[in-house]
Amino acid sequence: METKINSKAILITFMIGAFFAILNETLLNIALTELMEVFGVNAPTVQWLATGFMLVMGVLMPISALLIQWFTTRQMFIGVMTIFLIGTTIAAGAMNFPMLLAGRMIQAVGTGLLIPVIMNALLLIYKPEVRGKIMGTFGLVIMFAPAIGPTLSGVIVDMLGWRWLFITVIPFSIFSILFAWKYLQNVGEVTRPGVDVWSIILSSIGIAGIVYGFSSAGENGEGFTSSKIILIILISAVSLVWFVLRQLKLDEPLLDVRVFKYKSYARGVILFIIVIMAMFASEIVMPMYLQGPLGYSAKIAGLLLLPGALLNGLMSPVMGSLFDKFGPRKLIIPGTIVLSGVIFFFSNINEATPIWLFIVVYVLLMLSISAIMMPAQTNALNELPKYLYPHGTAIANTLQPVSGALGVSIFVSIMTQSRENFMNSYNGKVTQDVMNDAMTYGVHHAYWFALALALSAVIISLFIRKAAAPDFNETMSE
Repeated sequence: METKINSKAILITFMIGAFFAILNETLLNIALTELMEVFGVNAPTVQWLATGFMLVMGVLMPISALLIQWFTTRQMFIGVMTIFLIGTTIAAGAMNFPMLLAGRMIQAVGTGLLIPVIMNALLLIYKPEVRGKIMGTFGLVIMFAPAIGPTLSGVIVDMLGWRWLFITVIPFSIFSILFAWKYLQNVGEVTRPGVDVWSIILSSIGIAGIVYGFSSAGENGEGFTSSKIILIILISAVSLVWFVLRQLKLDEPLLDVRVFKYKSYARGVILFIIVIMAMFASEIVMPMYLQGPLGYSAKIAGLLLLPGALLNGLMSPVMGSLFDKFGPRKLIIPGTIVLSGVIFFFSNINEATPIWLFIVVYVLLMLSISAIMMPAQTNALNELPKYLYPHGTAIANTLQPVSGALGVSIFVSIMTQSRENFMNSYNGKVTQDVMNDAMTYGVHHAYWFALALALSAVIISLFIRKAAAPDFNETMSE
């Protein structure tokens, strides 16, 4: 006799755990300057608390497809949340920087495995007709948590100190584990496929190298002039090509790249990559411009970006419901057109741009992203048969940190190089106005590249069709 699935209890369990795990991604960023003073480390070293977190997440996501097929839903969720709790506790009690970094990396293990586990379970529980609403509701957590992270962490650090960034998360993590222990049910089947060690090694080298290489190029402002960075990226690219070729030959691949044979999946993932690149890069470039030529403080710059970030999260359930009702085209096509218009605006921004207009346009950017990202990803996954769910979710989630690192690196490199070219060609006295003009010139060039990406997204969106979902198991509840 089939066990009745309590889908609401499972969704609540997932949202509680995911909120605090994802919140943790951006919670520490605003405290990096203080941590440099506390532990006596320089900027490149302290940056590993952010870069290393993203790197570990990227490495683990391909392996998540294997783990999902080896362990039950309860084992995976409670296990990864326990790992996250251990990392949080270590970080909260850190006596030195290596201990803090170790705790942070353990946290990343839990966070990196959590999202693929949740997305795979949601695909198994909910029918394609209601997945948009469900993915949108879950997307509210994914978008809202990192949006309020910097603001919340600023208050906590000012009032209580940096340790409380971790201490405040501990009780909620414990509650999430206990709630899951009582209410979370197993969905799907444990098939225990073969483990190919070479695939794990190649994917780890490839993903780690790509994320580290592009992140380093963007953060250091050197672009791709460093021979070390170029070598790392080349080695990782070779590893990834070797990995893909190996997966095509294996009967039980670590990541089944054959998911790209499904047209809706392939097109949806490409759109997802473009949007992630535009979003991550804008979150880096825009604060730099606000604090540079426009002369705002870091806190004010963060507050100016907050309305757009919050609206992006709040609109996720709305976009999900609209997706279920109207399908992907009526959301994605207008979304890509608005995205292109917004990026064109940013490619012409200058010091005379009214700040209210900047806020309105940034809100439109976040709205366009919410209209594209969730519908594109949900429509992509809807086309896959059930046995490919772990692979489809793992690939989509693996591409998120990779695309983010790639977008930040390319945008910052173009901006930096263009700014330097402007300064090198200037023969007069270098004043603050000249430096601001150089920064504006660099931002314009970065967004010209982004505009090319956005216009390609418009073209791809014209070929998007509602995915023909395979038969769904009628014993699952809605």
